[in-house]
Amino acid sequence: MAEAVQQGSPLDRFLLYLEYERGLAANTILSYRQELEKYFNFLKNRKLHYLLVSENDMIDFIKSQGRRGGAVASQAHLISVLKSFYRFLLKEECLNVNPVANVSLPKKWLMLPAYLSSEDIFRLLDSPDTRTVIGRRDKAIMELMYASGLRISEVVQLKLDDVYLDEGFLRVLGKGSKERIVPFGVKARDSLADYLVHSRPKLLKGAKPPQIFLNYAGALFSRQGLWKLIKAYGQKTGLADRLTPHMLRHSFATHLVENGADLRSVQMLLGHSSIATTEIYTHLAKGQVKKVYDQFHPRSKKK
Repeated sequence: MAEAVQQGSPLDRFLLYLEYERGLAANTILSYRQELEKYFNFLKNRKLHYLLVSENDMIDFIKSQGRRGGAVASQAHLISVLKSFYRFLLKEECLNVNPVANVSLPKKWLMLPAYLSSEDIFRLLDSPDTRTVIGRRDKAIMELMYASGLRISEVVQLKLDDVYLDEGFLRVLGKGSKERIVPFGVKARDSLADYLVHSRPKLLKGAKPPQIFLNYAGALFSRQGLWKLIKAYGQKTGLADRLTPHMLRHSFATHLVENGADLRSVQMLLGHSSIATTEIYTHLAKGQVKKVYDQFHPRSKKK
């Protein structure tokens, strides 16, 4: 385990990614670390390297944990942790093949992504004080995130040349350096234009970074800085316990599906390489349909 936990190792970076980009709670991150410690101990006993394991090695490890009396929920969590870890390694270009990609989660334990209602989203987007330089910037950031479904890493790297205000679309460089075109609406366009005219010039402080969104010092945001900004507005609006930057992305996709958008279009907007990743949002839409049925069908419940 010594190799895996050294400062700056992939595991360290993975745990920071969980905290600052995915916004997971401390206890959740601890559970990820504990699962990965079991995994690295297994590899050590087998004299295997975590970058050179096969799918069969991965299945052997998962089965070994199941034989120790783990519940289906525990097995699902373990597989989810391994999938997240190896997706991160792929993103970091540490390996070319994901050994856990084809290992299935137990379906009954499939976790649905958390998202905000339209009312909560609107309350969040209206919370920045747009009379101030920082308030205009924060308003533009959150409006654009909800309007386009960008990942937090895509927001901080967004450049002036990537934004076409008049046409209402962005050119986004996503995972694996894959480029996609993402439209955004009038509300986000107006907030972004307001920021670019009235706030960004005051934040530059003589520098000329190509990125759109800048911090107090006139430098581009870090992922951690943007995560803290979103959490601060979560506290301000009473959403602190559950708000993460990624939740804006989930809300974007969920609200599209709830209002009739087809999955292929949502897949393209989110930059998912596989439609299977996008299909999770159909579960959320089914929940909305059931809610509408229960509310309006005269025979849906006992009177």
